[in-house]
Amino acid sequence: MGEEVIINSNSNSIIIRTSWLYSSFANNFTKTMLRLGKERSALNVVADQFGSPTYARDLATAILYIIDIKKSFTDIEKIYHYSNEGSTNWSSFARAIFNTANIDCIVNDITTDQYPTKAERPKYSILDSSKITEVFGVSTRKWEEALLDCILAIEKEI
Repeated sequence: MGEEVIINSNSNSIIIRTSWLYSSFANNFTKTMLRLGKERSALNVVADQFGSPTYARDLATAILYIIDIKKSFTDIEKIYHYSNEGSTNWSSFARAIFNTANIDCIVNDITTDQYPTKAERPKYSILDSSKITEVFGVSTRKWEEALLDCILAIEKEI
């Protein structure tokens, strides 16, 4: 409903959808996995949900770039997707976090049904960022590269 209000408002704005957002700040999947991976020898992580991890710094850089090059958004499409390149599932993402951070923690694959949550999560939330690249020239990098940068930033804070 919020998107519809923005689209129908004729405002000088665009909507950028993203998925699986993480950063070196606040609570998010990456920081939770780093903490739990140091506390436990094994974790159960959902393996049947697929998405595109997105480093918040990369998203912020893309947004600032778009704002800088495009002063008016009234003459273009309103909805774009941005995520880092590639896709994975939560358990493989957790393994990548542990491998990148040199944490020895076993990841056991489980199904969504085995990990009930209040909010229903989509099984497939992979985004196609080609339109934002085509229209604005925004580049995306592989999620694995972005993850390394995020973990290095977290390690600097510790």
